[in-house]
Amino acid sequence: MHKKMIPLGAALLCAAGAHAQSSVQFTGIVDTFAGAMKMAGDANRQSVVDSSGLTTSWFGFKGTEDLGGGLKANFAVTSFIKSDTGAQGRFTNDALFSRDANVSLSGDFGTVLLGRWMAPNFLPSVVGNPFGDSFTFSPLILHMNVPLFNGTGWTATTPADTGWSNQIVYSTPRLGGFQANLQYQFGEVPGDNGKKNIGANFFYFGGPLTVTGFYERDQIRNYPLASGASTLIGATKKDWALHGAYDFGMVKPFLSYGQASADNTADKAKTVQLGASIPAGPAGKVLVDWVQTEKTLTGVKRKTATLGYGYNMSKRTDVYAMYMNDRITDKTTGNSFGVGIRHRF
Repeated sequence: MHKKMIPLGAALLCAAGAHAQSSVQFTGIVDTFAGAMKMAGDANRQSVVDSSGLTTSWFGFKGTEDLGGGLKANFAVTSFIKSDTGAQGRFTNDALFSRDANVSLSGDFGTVLLGRWMAPNFLPSVVGNPFGDSFTFSPLILHMNVPLFNGTGWTATTPADTGWSNQIVYSTPRLGGFQANLQYQFGEVPGDNGKKNIGANFFYFGGPLTVTGFYERDQIRNYPLASGASTLIGATKKDWALHGAYDFGMVKPFLSYGQASADNTADKAKTVQLGASIPAGPAGKVLVDWVQTEKTLTGVKRKTATLGYGYNMSKRTDVYAMYMNDRITDKTTGNSFGVGIRHRF
């Protein structure tokens, strides 16, 4: 009898969902690789089976409800996970739903979102480099965010994390190929509520041409600290970048330039990127990227280059192989490689 009730209950739930014109999706990505990692400045190479070679593994729920008149309510609660161990989060003490925890209303006016969502820097940088959101092998992402995930001593050019909590976001409707986001994060620091993060980004997709960029003014961290430590960055930091790509069919080149500065130092970080995505057969792709970041006051340079190959086994599953060379002034050179599999659900 219980077996008969299960499909009946599922049918009733589906019917109720259809009547309410709403949907909830369980979704995510599992990405695991095997290889050996040695970043610039590391003393030794470490052999690993690790999570998140090309995409940070995650899972969660997303949903929408049609409220009528073109108005929709949306939500997302998604969590990062280490697919090699089953541990929650990107790193120790990462929040359970550090990827997404938000609710929004959308319509002809655009979208208004409240909660935790991507920082202004994140999606333009993902779209603007051939290795996407790889915190392991993408040179651009490593230069921007490495202190959150590696211990080379390199200073991040985007210090407020790739996701912001306690924010209000307004996203414009898509106008032709153009769309923009305006973002404001409340500090919520007792006695110092004037501290905040503000930022914006834009995207233009016009046939083979992609142009995107961002600007941030950061005063608040968004990643876990030692118990009792302040969430304030300690200085006002500004960072911006422009990214462009053009798909010629036989090759898709990528070009970027950005700067990062702080109000407590004359030093600036200037970042240049040159990369390409090259089709290799009906299901394969060769990826190459080179990024240099130079500190103008100290003269310290970081140069990172990655060569990779990806093969789509289906629309949801791909395999890849990566090799990366990483150099920082006055530090030992690092060479890393990995082969992995990524599955979307």
